[in-house]
Parts: sequence; structure tokens; C-alpha cells
Amino acid sequence: MSTVTTGPASGTTTNPAQRDPLRRVLPLLEVRPGNVAAAITLGVLALTCAIGLAAVAAWLVARASQMPPVLTLSVAVVAVRAFGIGRGVLRYCERLASHDVALRGMAALRANLYERLAGDDRPVTVRRGELLARVGQDVDDVGDVVVRALVPAGVAVVTSVGSVVLLGVLLPAAGAALAVCLVLAGVVTPWLAARAAARTEARGAAARGEVTAVALELLEESAPLRVAGRFDARLRDLEAADARLTAAADDGARTSGLAAGLGSLAQGLAVLAALAFGLPASLAGTLSPEALAVVVLTPLAVFEATAALPAAAVQLHRSREAARRLVGLLPETAPGPTGARLESAGGQDGAGPRTASEPPAGTPGPSTPLLRLHDVAAGRPGGDGTRQAVVAGVSLTLEPGAVVALAGPSGVGKTTLLMTAAGLLPPAAGSVSGTDGSALFVAEDGHVFDTTVLENLRVARGDVSEDEARAALDAVGLGPWLAALPDGLDTVVGTDAAAVSGGERRRLLVARALLSPARVLLVDEPAEHLDGATADAVVRAVAEHARATGRAVLLATHRLTPLDVADEVVVLGHRPGGTAAVVARGRHDVLLATDPGYAWAAAQES
Repeated sequence: MSTVTTGPASGTTTNPAQRDPLRRVLPLLEVRPGNVAAAITLGVLALTCAIGLAAVAAWLVARASQMPPVLTLSVAVVAVRAFGIGRGVLRYCERLASHDVALRGMAALRANLYERLAGDDRPVTVRRGELLARVGQDVDDVGDVVVRALVPAGVAVVTSVGSVVLLGVLLPAAGAALAVCLVLAGVVTPWLAARAAARTEARGAAARGEVTAVALELLEESAPLRVAGRFDARLRDLEAADARLTAAADDGARTSGLAAGLGSLAQGLAVLAALAFGLPASLAGTLSPEALAVVVLTPLAVFEATAALPAAAVQLHRSREAARRLVGLLPETAPGPTGARLESAGGQDGAGPRTASEPPAGTPGPSTPLLRLHDVAAGRPGGDGTRQAVVAGVSLTLEPGAVVALAGPSGVGKTTLLMTAAGLLPPAAGSVSGTDGSALFVAEDGHVFDTTVLENLRVARGDVSEDEARAALDAVGLGPWLAALPDGLDTVVGTDAAAVSGGERRRLLVARALLSPARVLLVDEPAEHLDGATADAVVRAVAEHARATGRAVLLATHRLTPLDVADEVVVLGHRPGGTAAVVARGRHDVLLATDPGYAWAAAQES
């Protein structure tokens, strides 16, 4: 279960945003330097064989043209064969070594990422599709930094220096020219590629996340989207996101093409420079014809080392952007004592074993507020990044055992206010605070996993026993449903509860919330998809649970009949200007007697 902080963050003197995100994430790969060094060594040996093959073959062709005794060529012939075979074998070994490092690193990074997400006390406020993209493609991009950036860079540095020394021994001027051209191909060209990638990779990463999020929404929510008439619009959104991703990829392809062109230009210049310096030396007798062939043709193989560097620079930037997105999921400090959990993913909350009715350690005294909202305005961010309040001026206090209801018509902002109280959305105005407690936001569309009924309930608390599970299901009216299941608590509910009805799914989520050790339950529409009597029973069960365990409940509902169990009902309504506000508050019986609109709405439900 992923978590969020509802109170002030723990103090820290280090701001991780000021650090290189890639350097922060790399230790999570658990890469052994010796394995990376082995991959680089194998790559250097493979490229050395390629350069040796070119140099010896050039010498052999030049020497053979002079028709010497065959025995004088035997060593060169054997060397050509050895370098040719060694190049392929060593390249294969280098690929095995580097990919082993990368794949093991990706596995370790995912495991470490999941572990930190499970123990985090902040919200995962990204959409499920975006989260999937981050723990999928972004983890792969970070892992690729070893095989696509670090290893090629290490191989290029070693072999380039060795090649410059080789040509420098034969002809110093040619060695200097090769060094200049290698700087052009190995430094300037990757710098240009990385500079262009800085403009495209951020857009590409965002577009990939958007494509994944919208595609997942279309797959999982196709029926509701069609009913709401929004399926075609979301499909157009997917096409637009895919077009943005394609445009970003095209920009990157143009950059790669330019880098490849500059690399070929540098290679050609190196060959021409070697020829320009080598011919006069050969005519003067200071350089043999065989050595001239080596000086001219060797650069053709040397630039194989720098050919991969522009792509390595792009990969380095891509990995850094991916690491930046992963850092957004990682806790900046150790989880603090104050937290609210979002019921969306899975895993334990880190609490020690205790029963559903046993208050957590360090339970506040009866007069200590668990959650306080002071003049809060709540709203979701718009497309331009601004936050438009949909409900404003809300103040309330939740003490242990308190039950407060948010009532009002659909669309008035009840869910948005609950998410703000949970810390999932920052308040547009006012403040939200809690004291040494945790709040669980029970979303109307909370996720149900493709596993057994019991394991779905254990998402709230990993040590839930079968007896506790049955008691929680009985409390929300699912006892007969459980008895009718073929395997009882071991029955698999299907992907996202496809095998259960909407009402059964809703009560299963509420039962899971009752089993959690959270000090505050923020329940969104517990009566949704239920008939009147069953809906009222669920609300009363939640209220009884709060009072029996010393927890507090803030629930949002448009159904008023069961609210006689609430200590206070806060009625939200629209006011001129479009922003909703508190239009009435008090006990249910008092509102029935004093507020005609409230009394009329309650009468319509009977």
C-alpha cells in the first residue's frame, strides 16, 4: 500500500533534487565494478583485434605486392586469421558480460524500487499507467546506461589512446592528426548529440508515460468510457500522445543521423591526413611502403570505437531523465511517523502485527486531534498547471472515535476534498495537519488484485487471519457472498474484480479498510452501487468500527439516511461563482429539523 505524508516532512539538510539523479539511482543497480571492468576489457580486446586485423591486413597486402618469399608472409597470414576469429569471439563474450551486468542491474533496481515504494510515507500521485511506465521502461533505460553508455565509452577511450600511440610511433604527424579527428568524433559529436537529446528525451519520456497511461485506461475502463461517451475522445488522446512520441523519436533520429555524418567526416579526414603526411615521408624514404599502408588504412578500423559514442551520449541523457523520473518515486528521507496511505497499489504498510480492533502503538489521547482541516480550499490541477478550487472554506477536526460525513450532490467536490485531506492533493488554500496518526484514503475505484479474497484483504495488513477476514466481510454484509463462493477466502476474484459485482467490489474495499491499522479512514462513497438498506448498513458498520477501535472516519456520501450515526454532517453546496462551500453543518437530526433542503433530500431516499 503506497503512502503519503499528511503533516510536515521530516527535516533534512540534503536536497536530493540538487544531486545528479543518475548518481543517486546507480547504487540501486548493485553493479559490481569488477564485472563492468571485465566487460570493458573484453570490448577493448575485441576492438584491438579489429584494429590489428586492419593494420596487419594492410601490411600484408602491401608486402605481398612486392612478391617476397611466401614464408615471409606466414606470420602475417596467421595473425590475420587470429585477429579475425578473435574479433568475433571476443565481441560475443563482451556482449554476454555487458548484458549480464545490465540485466542483473535492472532486476536489482526493480527489487530495490519496490522495496522503497512499499516503505515510503509519501503518495504515489501518478496515474497507474504512468507508474507502470516508470517501473518498466524507465528502469530499463537506467539499466541500459551500463551496456550502451559506460562500456562503449570505456572501450573507446582505451582503444583510441592505443591507436594514437601506434600511429605516433610509425608517423608522429599522422598520430597527431588521428588524435584531432578522434576528438572530433569522440568528444564533439557526442556533445552535440547529448545537447540535442536534452531537448528531446524529456518530451519522449513524458510522451511514453502518457501513451502507457491512456492505453491502460482504454483497456481497463473501456466500458465506462463508452457509457460516458468519452471513449473516442480518449482514443484521440492516445493518438495525439503517440504522435508526440513519434515526433520526439524523429527528432532523436535526425540527431543520430547528424552525429553519424560527423563521425564519417572525421574518419575521412583522418585517412586523408594520414595520406597527406605519409606520402611525403614514404617518398623521402623515412616511411616504408608497408608502414604507409598501415598508417593510411588503420584509421578505418579505429573509428569503430567512436562510432557508438553519440548513441552512448544520448543513452546517458536518456538514462538520466529516466533516473529523474524514478527519483520522483523514491523517498527523500526515511519514512516519518506521520503518514496517510493511498489504497491503490499493494504491499504492507510496515506496521507490526495487531488485530483490526487493536489501536496502533502510540495511540493519541482522546482529546488529541487525528486530522485537522483549517479553512481548506481544494482543487485539481488544470492543464496549464494552475489549481482551480472547486470547494473552499472547509474547516473540521477529527478526534479519536469521531465520525464526520461530507454530504452533497455529485460533482460538488467531496472526493477532491477527501484527497486533499489525505495529502494526495496539496490544498489550494488553508492547511491540513495531523498529529502522530495515519490516514487511509479508500477510493471509490480502489484497485482489487487478481488474487484470492484473503490476499486482497491482506493488502491492508499482511498478518490478517482468516477469522479476521471473515469478521470484516460479515461487518459489511458480505457474509452470505463469502459462503456462496466455491473456495471461500481462497476464491480468486479475477482481474480488477471482474468476477464480482460493483456492490460486492465496493464492500470488499471497505472491508479491507476496516482491517488496516490506519488511525483515520477517509472513505469515498461507501454506499455506491448498493441498495438503500445495504448501503445504510455499510455506513453504520464503518461508524461502529471507528468508535470501537478509537479511530476516526471522514466519509463522503450523497445518501443522507444513514447519517444519524455521524457526530456531524458537513453539507457542501454550490454557491454563486461556481466554487462549492459549506452550506450547512450539524447533527443529522438537527439538520432534519432546521434545514428544509436537507430534510427534503433525506425524504426522497425513503
